[in-house]
Amino acid sequence: MAGQASGQPRGVFEVDEGRALAELELTWAGGGYHGFSADGGTWSAISRAGDVLTGDTPDALATSIRAHWQAMQ
Repeated sequence: MAGQASGQPRGVFEVDEGRALAELELTWAGGGYHGFSADGGTWSAISRAGDVLTGDTPDALATSIRAHWQAMQ
């Protein structure tokens, strides 16, 4: 983010998309989820069955993935 590059602290509600996507992938890739992205405020992942899961924040996406994963068990 530009604010960090200039030494300014990130705002409390700003998300480092790269880090958040890396953490989501690290957490969920072993469960069969891939194709993590954040575009225009929509966070998404694809299940191994081809289902597209979305959320408006990284936490909302993680909640959606968790619910999907539990339903598949």
